[in-house]
Amino acid sequence: MAGGRPGLRKRIGLGLFADLYADKVRQHRLRTLFWECTLRCNLACRHCGSDCRVDPGVKDMPLEDFLRVLDEQVTPHVDPRSVLLIFSGGEVLVRPDLEVAGAEVTRRGYPWGMVTNGMALDDARLRSLMDAGLRSVSVSFDGFEQEHNYIRRNPRSFDRALEAIRRIVRQPGLAYDVITCVTGQMVPRLEEFKELLIAEGVGWWRLFTIFPVGRARNDESLRLTDGQFREVLEFIRRTRREGRIDVSYACEGFLGRYEGEVRDDFYQCAAGVSVASIRVDGAISGCTSIRSNFHQGNIYRDDFWEVWQNRFQPFRDRSWARTGACATCDMFRYCQGGGMHLHDDDGALLYCHYHRL
Repeated sequence: MAGGRPGLRKRIGLGLFADLYADKVRQHRLRTLFWECTLRCNLACRHCGSDCRVDPGVKDMPLEDFLRVLDEQVTPHVDPRSVLLIFSGGEVLVRPDLEVAGAEVTRRGYPWGMVTNGMALDDARLRSLMDAGLRSVSVSFDGFEQEHNYIRRNPRSFDRALEAIRRIVRQPGLAYDVITCVTGQMVPRLEEFKELLIAEGVGWWRLFTIFPVGRARNDESLRLTDGQFREVLEFIRRTRREGRIDVSYACEGFLGRYEGEVRDDFYQCAAGVSVASIRVDGAISGCTSIRSNFHQGNIYRDDFWEVWQNRFQPFRDRSWARTGACATCDMFRYCQGGGMHLHDDDGALLYCHYHRL
């Protein structure tokens, strides 16, 4: 099998999945709604796509503004039990009213989760969040102490993240995963790091690699070589077959012959198809990984549901992406030009996983 090209049997499976995805696009049922509640952060990580900081110069969105949209423009059209709300940032734990927000959306019938770096997640905070209905949490943990602290640029970040993970895995009924940004320094240590996670009782682990957006745009120290990228995928495939920890590659892009072997499903970009976000400034977009301007409206002037139903065509019809390297690629049917977060403001593709393979 040459390069990353999938074999015939896999292409048949990809074709069937592409048909199912097309039906999902037609229905575009909202299943996940991110609320980017703040751009403030207690870290200044090297790879941050949002370029967050202690004082980003952008005010937090008032909780009442988000709840108004939820009550008037989302809840009348969905079963709240079927839509997961994810509080994201910045670092969500810098908001002192996070428990109030959690309790309010729980009272409305929505399950909710959060993404955190773990710096401020002590025992008391975790208890109060769970009392407010916290159902899921993702914690960033990027390697051993040297590697993690290098990325996070804080000498306490490794210890705090590990303590947070230890607290989380002990909570029955709390869904979670550990998210690792894999840099070149960590590639040869992934087996060793896997053993650390297993020893700590971690059952779910998600890996991703850096793409050139935000603060990471010009930091070559964070990038993998093509060979290292293949090593990461081989490691994931091997570990999944081993079965001691549930590991997957994030929904970053189409992976050719690795499709169906490093994730639970074939590749799809759910942004604007089943996933939407309300940004801190009110912008309505797909998932919060998208940092380019693919905003489709704004809650301060538009009706969220009307935008969701009628203005997400750039996400749902990806024919515009068939330019440049994608124009002649025979994998386009399966990948649709890659993740929306991998395109710049003009729609140009910044990074192609398949090409690297």
